[in-house]
Amino acid sequence: MTANHADELLARSATDALLAEAALTPKPGLPDTREADFGALRWSARSLAPGLAAMAAAARRTDGGPSRGLREELGWIGRSTERSMARANAGTALHHGAVWPLGLLVASAALEPGAAPDELPAAARRIAAFPDRSAPRRPSPGGSVASRYGAAGARGEASAGFPHVRRALAALRTARQAGAREPQARLDALLTVMCTLQDTGVLHAAGPQGLRQVQAGARAVLDEGGTNSARGAEALRALDVELRTRNLHPRGSAHLLAGALFVDSLKCRTPTPR
Repeated sequence: MTANHADELLARSATDALLAEAALTPKPGLPDTREADFGALRWSARSLAPGLAAMAAAARRTDGGPSRGLREELGWIGRSTERSMARANAGTALHHGAVWPLGLLVASAALEPGAAPDELPAAARRIAAFPDRSAPRRPSPGGSVASRYGAAGARGEASAGFPHVRRALAALRTARQAGAREPQARLDALLTVMCTLQDTGVLHAAGPQGLRQVQAGARAVLDEGGTNSARGAEALRALDVELRTRNLHPRGSAHLLAGALFVDSLKCRTPTPR
């Protein structure tokens, strides 16, 4: 599937969103500009661009709306992109899990070029509703944890129309209207996601108790006025130390924030003729 310039622009917007999320500092328990391997994070994000462009191309060339065929093609491209990312990073998939939300949102933007950005999560839900007959039969660690604890997981998030992407977008608007600087608005959006997301990575590492700690800590920062306030910034630093000490890394929240930043970046796009 050959990608055109519009597909490549969507892919670049998605990787830029992933890099914007990675650059936020300090992010509680998550890699950021303080990390020695931030260059590797940048390289990892850029390695996703060809796969994301291919997803956009697949959606753009679809005859009609969402279908099982499109869903299965996106699944095949996504798994191939994950493998390519791992090869580009010496066997380590630094952005493992990011391809699923970003790929669905990029495909939705290409499939429905006239849609308003805020409508893309619902469009992604319509794609995700179809089964993928080629998906691995062996459940992933995240899928196993989701089943064990009754969490929505990545698939449930997509099937519900990415509610946490929508919450992050609302948090961005609220923080900006309140006069927050852009980094603080984005950090507040991240914390908003962390408050309620049943992050299967955290559940896998530390069970329900660890997840409650992440959620309560994020809520405490927002209750102190968010990261744009002195008390909120202090609470954020304390939460960061706490999560790093306990080796808790809410990567699922980071990936959904990147999805929200991608959708947010499309506000001024010009619809592309099909």
